Amino acid sequence: MRGFFGPEGTFTHQALLTLGNGPAVAFPTVARALDAVRSGDVSASLVPIENSVEGGVTATLDYLALLDSPLQIAKEVVIPVSFDLCVRPGTTFNDIKRIISHPHAVAQVRGWLDAQLPDAVVVERGSTAGAAQAVADPTTGYDAAICAKVAADLYGLASLASNISDNEQAATRFVLVTKPGPSPKRTGYDKTTLVAYMRQDQPGALLEILQQLASRGVNLCRVESRPTKKILGDYCFSIDAEGHVSDARVAEALMGLHRVCKRVVFLGSYPRADGKEPKVPYGGRDSDYQAALDWLRQVSPEIPRLPYDRT
Repeated sequence: MRGFFGPEGTFTHQALLTLGNGPAVAFPTVARALDAVRSGDVSASLVPIENSVEGGVTATLDYLALLDSPLQIAKEVVIPVSFDLCVRPGTTFNDIKRIISHPHAVAQVRGWLDAQLPDAVVVERGSTAGAAQAVADPTTGYDAAICAKVAADLYGLASLASNISDNEQAATRFVLVTKPGPSPKRTGYDKTTLVAYMRQDQPGALLEILQQLASRGVNLCRVESRPTKKILGDYCFSIDAEGHVSDARVAEALMGLHRVCKRVVFLGSYPRADGKEPKVPYGGRDSDYQAALDWLRQVSPEIPRLPYDRT
């Protein structure tokens, strides 16, 4: 059974349905959805990790990589997101005083709200579907929800305004998370996610981390700093890189990171949702690394096997 960040009607639920119609259980928070994987209550959970407007979903980034119990990404799903202003039937624009939605949803319609409902109070809560559920109950004091039409239909709301997103190309990325294990086989259009911890706070600490990737021709899809939550000013770096851990250039980069970082948490290699193949620079293909290794063995036959060694 799979879990997901719920309730039903969220964008996470819509993304889950693209993976099939098997049994699934909703969890009220990202943390609980991931804890259910750790405990074995579900085999995997789908949670949001990034959107095109607000960037990384911090609850997922932080809770996914807990040092004492990290999890692993097995798959990603990207879906377009569109928001409606949804109300109880009969409600008009003049009736709207309090609006509720998820913080990331609010951020994606802020311009529209400022222009159309500048005096309304906006309350940020757990999920867009939960917001629709709250508006459906007239005793909660909320007049409208910013949510997907599927959530409005689920809770009997009417759409007062459709497609109110400030960015019509907005999309959200979700990841299917499992317990640590072998990564899916490489496809040629893969992504690797990891967290790198600085060995010490010093000038060029981030540059040192990035050089391990850049010098091997590994392009980044995302990089952002996150507090380690130990002391003020102590940060780690959450990274999505193009390629698979079994690619020679990626394996070399990960070994380089392991040498220079205090700690590296590997969170999985998995197929990219967009199927985009990376642009591998000259000298960066597996055959190039193998040729270099074969040459080195001619110079010094006792060189040990490396992770990408095909001989």
